[in-house]
Amino acid sequence: MRKFGLIGYPLSHSFSKKFFNQKFQAEGIEDCEYDLYPIKTIDLLGELLMDNPDLEGLNVTIPYKLEVLPFLNEIDEAARAIGAVNCIRITGKQKFATLKGFNTDAYGFEESLKPLLEPWHNKAIVLGDGGAAKAIKYVLNKLGMPFIIVTRSPTDSSILYDEIDEELLSEYTVVINTTPLGMSPNVVSSPDLPYQYLTANHLAYDLVYNPEETTFLNKAKVQDAKIKNGLEMLYLQAERSWYLWNR
Repeated sequence: MRKFGLIGYPLSHSFSKKFFNQKFQAEGIEDCEYDLYPIKTIDLLGELLMDNPDLEGLNVTIPYKLEVLPFLNEIDEAARAIGAVNCIRITGKQKFATLKGFNTDAYGFEESLKPLLEPWHNKAIVLGDGGAAKAIKYVLNKLGMPFIIVTRSPTDSSILYDEIDEELLSEYTVVINTTPLGMSPNVVSSPDLPYQYLTANHLAYDLVYNPEETTFLNKAKVQDAKIKNGLEMLYLQAERSWYLWNR
């Protein structure tokens, strides 16, 4: 039996197990299973591998996308540049296992973003600068799209929300939310933006996918902006993981 799974903590609302088990059933993929491994600390990763010698691949979610880096034997060039890993390919078993880290978030975001871009979508505002923003910034740099970071507290590399005005939004027409604002169950929350200055020329992209239309996206849609949630990105990064495990 080929085994795959997800590490993180907690994992009560994971999308991955349902996705992969439905994939195995729909595509007639036999002798494969995908399970959740909610380890309380990343130090338990070695024990997990010893207890599950048939593991061939792991996805990595909060809070271990950065903490897992020292446990890897190899890191893909893109994942190293991003500074975060959310996919591990395992070759060998137990103490002889070799772990190689990848970042499939960047792939999922890029492939879901590119079909939406119009000629006037050439500068971006990235809301938040946490772990989720790492892959987003990598992709924007790869696409040659200048961007600014917006945070709640002042830093040398970001601006504050109250600095976003009509003039700024007229120039930066892609707005990407990497924060958890609006995620279920806190569905009424949203980034503090002057939404009245959004137009039909704007693209609002939210990494949140539950609910499918967040308050952020709804406020942008009212202004006729194009909107996109993170669900397709999630599917694409999961499919990319499967590709890497079977490459």
